[in-house]
Amino acid sequence: MDATRRFTPIEDEHGTDMREVLRAVYYSLEEKGYDPINQIVGYLLSEDPTYVTNHKNARGLIRKLDRDELMQELVKSFLDLKNK
Repeated sequence: MDATRRFTPIEDEHGTDMREVLRAVYYSLEEKGYDPINQIVGYLLSEDPTYVTNHKNARGLIRKLDRDELMQELVKSFLDLKNK
């Protein structure tokens, strides 16, 4: 594996890097003692922003993302479907 891998940000229609936003939200939830995965899933399923802490503006950050686009990218990533 000598080849250099190219990093391609996953951006929504507004140019927001969804991966970086999700990571920031994850770490903010973790810092506050929450289970980040459960909290993010709760937000994605319900669209209730109270699943995400205000710590480090995590709630504001995640609300900038379109939930449908984010869920589409998560499924593509899980299935390892690049650029489809």
